[in-house]
Amino acid sequence: MNRVAPTTRYRRWLESCAVYADRRVVTILFLGFSSGLPLALTFGTLSLWLAEIGVNKTTIGLFALMGTPYIFKFLWAPLVDRMPVPFFTRRLGRRRGWAIVTQLALMATIAGLGATNPAVHPGLTAAFAFMVAFWSASQDIVIDAYRVEILDERQYGAGAAMIVLGYRIGMLVSGAGALYLATYVGWFATYGLMTALMIVGIATILLNPEPKARKSRDSIEQERRIAAYLKAHPDPVGKRAKALAWIYGAVVSPFAEFMSRSGWLVILLFILLYKFGDALAGVMSNPFYVELDFTKIQIANISKAFGLGATIIGSLIGGVIVNRIGILKSLFVCGILQMLSNLMFAALAVAGTDLRMLTLTIAVENLSGGMGTAAFVAYLSSLCNIAYTATQYALLTSFMAFGRTLLSSSGGWLADHMAWVSFFIVTTAAALPGLLVLVWITRRFDERPSN
Repeated sequence: MNRVAPTTRYRRWLESCAVYADRRVVTILFLGFSSGLPLALTFGTLSLWLAEIGVNKTTIGLFALMGTPYIFKFLWAPLVDRMPVPFFTRRLGRRRGWAIVTQLALMATIAGLGATNPAVHPGLTAAFAFMVAFWSASQDIVIDAYRVEILDERQYGAGAAMIVLGYRIGMLVSGAGALYLATYVGWFATYGLMTALMIVGIATILLNPEPKARKSRDSIEQERRIAAYLKAHPDPVGKRAKALAWIYGAVVSPFAEFMSRSGWLVILLFILLYKFGDALAGVMSNPFYVELDFTKIQIANISKAFGLGATIIGSLIGGVIVNRIGILKSLFVCGILQMLSNLMFAALAVAGTDLRMLTLTIAVENLSGGMGTAAFVAYLSSLCNIAYTATQYALLTSFMAFGRTLLSSSGGWLADHMAWVSFFIVTTAAALPGLLVLVWITRRFDERPSN
């Protein structure tokens, strides 16, 4: 048996860690920040703003519908993937051009959202929240594609870690950071500063090159098939033929390939339901804290800042679990923990305004949520064909967002019609359907544990 000298093993660890010093990997960190910043501004932070000015819980729950673009982003993902943008594409390239367009649009719509008065014109606030979500979802499509194309295959793991870290930092800034600012300078100035922080993403794109387009064997074969078909069928011709070829390669092929898999409908159902209980509780968490009379500073310190650390630790633990027992078993273990963590909110409702209980609740919920997210992202990534990563990943994350937005929007109505303890028990039960579907998938598709 060969033994590796401690010095050699140590050197190999250092060489592995050096991947994080690569400029391209560092670039992904800043793009993750730009991707994560808008999310809280249309969900958690906005819901607390609405609760503070006295908007009823049912209306706050319905504001979750403003996140609908995250659900349907797969519909325009092929356009973002293939269609040039006048001026920007010519000057900056396909990926960078689209990135700058989405980031400039985000700056305009975030500023507009902050300038509204939801107490007087809630419809206008909702419209701007919807536009922020639309451009944020579009930016995610670009950044996901840019991340894959700018990195070498050996850097994918480091890139995934950096995008999650940057995303979480962005959410921390627009979550806890926004609550700090709003306490002292008000919501208008807070959203104005969040607008200015989008410059981070713009500068990152401008300071980095356009990635080289790469084709997989599958995509080349798809292009050959459509070319052969068009050659054998002379009508249509010209621009019409080119349009059909584009639609086939960009739109039809990614979905056709996914739907050719056994059990694809059940897979989509699982993606829809896995985070449902978690999302149902999460959409009403900030109004819950406000009703318990926790201050914005307390919520920022514990729910946002401390919660971020718990989520990061949970993600790391989730990654280890995936590596040791495989993706499907990890999804089940982490899903059980996610489900049970909702009962901590019920316990907090009984305890009342207790900072220690709030801290414990956030620790358990975010730790288990981070574990579940790590396993879930690994599962979604494993489902993507490398030839259609951008469109298929958009499709899968859209179904994930469906549970987080449309389904969870009923949380406000439920919270209005029952006590908090009962509400969080219901959210715990809402996690069961996803776990039952997972049991079916596990039995249907036997997975060997990782060694």
